Amino acid sequence: MSALDMLVIAPHPDDAELGMGGGIVKMIAAGWRVGILDLTSGEPTPHGSEALRAEETAAASKALGVTWRENLDLRNRYLEPTLEARAQLASVFRRVRPKWLFAPYWEDAHPDHVAATQLIEAARFWSKLTKTDIPGQPYHPERVFYYYCIHLKHVAQPSFVLDISQEWEAKRASIEAYHSQFIAGREGLDPSMLDRFRDEAAFWGKMIGTRYGEPYASREPIALDSLAGLK
Repeated sequence: MSALDMLVIAPHPDDAELGMGGGIVKMIAAGWRVGILDLTSGEPTPHGSEALRAEETAAASKALGVTWRENLDLRNRYLEPTLEARAQLASVFRRVRPKWLFAPYWEDAHPDHVAATQLIEAARFWSKLTKTDIPGQPYHPERVFYYYCIHLKHVAQPSFVLDISQEWEAKRASIEAYHSQFIAGREGLDPSMLDRFRDEAAFWGKMIGTRYGEPYASREPIALDSLAGLK
């Protein structure tokens, strides 16, 4: 297969959609090769099952236009940045050779999310090592960016906010595909989960003078070759 331009790594199916569904749609439309790697099945959950979650993930991927999506099959609720998991993830990086990685924001109340980010950063380093038994040729993704899909009452201070006004409906459809997570058992909730996600996107849109936006973080400086794209 061709190397990916972007690989979005998610602790559970639905995290990529919630955190950066708009960015995924936007970059695919621009001709980028974008993949999603879920680290776990996300199950068990109150209204889900392994089979149902897989169906929902397929529907969400279709809504986003994603054609490359895999699952590392690590254990939900027990996710840890172990050496074994690090080698597994590094081997994926060597195989699909993404230019950019997208990871969950590093601060969260959900232990799986914190562990996922630690795992991604460590696997990125291991992926470049020589004289190792990790399958594939050494490779080092250029950048790691972080999307916000957090379970912490945290006021984000992002490095940049992406305009997703044109992509919001596709993002909404991808989230809505996870009926077991955001709709089942929540009938009558006001505002609904989907309303809250829309309002959050509208808040970030307001911050940049557009209808909808998505925030992203970076631990490292972001290089520009022109100021023309700044708003």
